[in-house]
Amino acid sequence: YPVPAGEGAKSLSVAEGLYTFLIEHGYTRGDLLLALGGGIVGDVTGFAAATYLRGIEFIQVPTTLLAIVDSSVGGKTGVNLKAGKNLAGAFWQPSLVLFEFLDTLSYDIKLDGIAEAIKAGIIAEPLILDSIKMKRTLDDPDFLMNLASLAIEVKRKVVEEDERDNGSRQLLNLGHTLAHAIEKCSRYKISHGHAVAMGMKIVAIASDRLGWTVENCSEDILEILERFKFPLRCPYSAWELANAAMQDKKIRGGNITLVVPARIGKCRLKTISVNKLEQFISYGL
Repeated sequence: YPVPAGEGAKSLSVAEGLYTFLIEHGYTRGDLLLALGGGIVGDVTGFAAATYLRGIEFIQVPTTLLAIVDSSVGGKTGVNLKAGKNLAGAFWQPSLVLFEFLDTLSYDIKLDGIAEAIKAGIIAEPLILDSIKMKRTLDDPDFLMNLASLAIEVKRKVVEEDERDNGSRQLLNLGHTLAHAIEKCSRYKISHGHAVAMGMKIVAIASDRLGWTVENCSEDILEILERFKFPLRCPYSAWELANAAMQDKKIRGGNITLVVPARIGKCRLKTISVNKLEQFISYGL
């Protein structure tokens, strides 16, 4: 069952089309789905698997570096609504994740995955950042495999502690509140990994300027991101980003929980009023 390319395919209508396909082909609870593709294919397939007949098994076969290090692992599935990203979804673990690196991936597609790997390093594993600092190209498959292994291990530990995203798993959202806002403002022309890089830059600079970090780390984070020529200039204002973030899943009772770096290798959760989000973003811009 082919899933169209692009973020627009991550929708309830595409999921409904898949349900119809499964019904017409007599799929039962004894059958399983296999998601072959990038993160959008994996998210839609996982969402369908979690909800069809109240749940059938599925296998992830990610074909992009971003999906390998992030969306295929951890059991988050979902689709977008008009109001924002991933607002309908379920926690549903795959039975197996199987991948190998493809030589056909473009540099930009690799960068999307590198951004999530850098995020894992900032959160919990400085060895990832040390490894990245020694590289100037992304052509070494052994380097990418090692990088993916380290990033997946970070995510595995965090997810095992908090599968349902009620506490420490929220640390994996470093840069993501702003990334989702950037994606939404761009009508998804800015890819997820590139938006995460912009989001991490904004959060790191704002946290340093507000004195929320134990050790200033924005310079180190910027150096790593600039090494691979990430486009880091955000084209949207603090007001636009704050407004776009108003549908974020991390908003509860008028407050929003941000992930801020304390130092390289350790982040913490910081809850602020949504009324202060625009000011926070302005410090980072």
